[in-house]
Amino acid sequence: MSVSTIRKVEKTASLRDRIGEALSAAIISGELAPGTLVSVPALAVEFEVSATPVREAMLDLEQRGFVESVRNKGFRVTQVSLRDLREIVELRQLLEAPATAALAGKVPPARMSKWRTMADEIGAHAEAAEFAQFIESDRDFHLALLAEYGNERLVSLVRELRSQTRMVNLARMAHSPELSVSAEEHHQMLDLIESGDADALEKLTVVHLGHVLAWWAETPAE
Repeated sequence: MSVSTIRKVEKTASLRDRIGEALSAAIISGELAPGTLVSVPALAVEFEVSATPVREAMLDLEQRGFVESVRNKGFRVTQVSLRDLREIVELRQLLEAPATAALAGKVPPARMSKWRTMADEIGAHAEAAEFAQFIESDRDFHLALLAEYGNERLVSLVRELRSQTRMVNLARMAHSPELSVSAEEHHQMLDLIESGDADALEKLTVVHLGHVLAWWAETPAE
């Protein structure tokens, strides 16, 4: 087993947290697909750490529903149903679209360069088919925008909803028009923020978040 997000981690932060973040990114992006069985010793070798922080990270992920323990074997990645995903996407659309639209015309020009850089990074990851990095950059972009709205509980709630999403078919979207379209929409959102078009921004956000369902089904969103 070899997963691009599972690699040696620097010991400047909590190993438990860093390993948990890497594993959750691999699960969300589909690199660790539902049903995959992983063992703590094998992961410890790939991360180049002892078994203890890996085991702790896996127990954290089990509490969040990402994995389930398998006696004497390790942990198995859990499945998220299409119904689960639809409910998650609907909630995100209800929460994120109006909050993002409220930013139209209200983000100081001096801060827009930051968002443009983040959008460029998302596009670069899409072009290179770097799926886990694409998901992480997309998450950072949207959560940072929501932070501009000023409701910390909203940011925390959306962060948890995103963590429950599984992009199991994202790896099959390599170099596809749909992935490139999604990446470019981040710049379109920024254009609408600059122009102050709240209605168009809210509609685009709803469509943008709905791509997750299309990726799951491997068909373009309507």
